[in-house]
Amino acid sequence: MKESRPELNKLLADAHLRRFDAVVCWRFDRFARSVSHLLRALEKFKALGIEFVSLSEQVDTSTPTGKMVFTVLGAVAELERNLIAERVKAGLRNARAKGKILGRPRKIANSDEIKRLRSQGASWRAVGTALGVSAATAFCASARTPLKTKRRNAK
Repeated sequence: MKESRPELNKLLADAHLRRFDAVVCWRFDRFARSVSHLLRALEKFKALGIEFVSLSEQVDTSTPTGKMVFTVLGAVAELERNLIAERVKAGLRNARAKGKILGRPRKIANSDEIKRLRSQGASWRAVGTALGVSAATAFCASARTPLKTKRRNAK
């Protein structure tokens, strides 16, 4: 899906400059890629005092009926966001209960090798390059204790 939409960005910039009083579009789906995107844009327009009119769906936020439809759309979108968040949290709980380790896997770096290279005067960057990790990973691995490495997924 196309993420960059220069003309929409220009429209929103012009809206902030209050260069127009209303936005008229053919259909919601021609204006916004998702319901949440549509509602964010409509909230911006509302805050700026700009009306929104969709010709196909016959929604005009300057009328009471249009405002009601907008409010219902907002409620549905909020419900959708809450349901998604609830499902994600339930999935994470389920994965933890099954013993799944979540998050990005740690890079393994030999702390004895790090100490040896550092004692020879190697920089953190050189140590990281020698071990195939970043300088930051080498630095963190040198300071890491066995207790800290076992605390993954503890909650």
